[in-house]
Amino acid sequence: MISEKLLQGLNEQMNFEFFSAHAYMAMAAYCSAESLDGFANFFLVQAEEERFHAMKFYNFINALGERAIITGFDSPNNDFTSVLDCFEKALVQEKEVTKRIYQLSDIAWDEREHATINFLKWFIDEQVEEEAMFDNIIQKLRRIQNDNNAMFMLDSEFAKRTFTPETQA
Repeated sequence: MISEKLLQGLNEQMNFEFFSAHAYMAMAAYCSAESLDGFANFFLVQAEEERFHAMKFYNFINALGERAIITGFDSPNNDFTSVLDCFEKALVQEKEVTKRIYQLSDIAWDEREHATINFLKWFIDEQVEEEAMFDNIIQKLRRIQNDNNAMFMLDSEFAKRTFTPETQA
């Protein structure tokens, strides 16, 4: 049995992952409105991935014999000035996720809750990849600036992105 503090943290993170999916949906909507369907697809796939992460928390909480508590959340940001702005805000979002996962991990370590420590390790590794991916894309977008051909190529590349849960296990 886990502590109430750890259970609350797991539930909060589950709900924050659902919120992150909404934040990425808002970014996808911006990109769609700008006729950047590949970039929109990138963020739609990212939203799917965040929902998958939320469900990992949901399933873990249930596996512990505890109850997942679904809560509401504030509306995500819908104000973007460019694709670069979307990605910069996405990186900030991912850094917040990382911070929260680290805080959860610290609680699990303090409580010597080994099942949770093991569970969170996957997310720690995932966050390293997520932050690196967004940082890499931001660097590309800054490098190409207003090069329409380069934007078209990147948009076309992102149109091919898919989500495969098996690779996320």
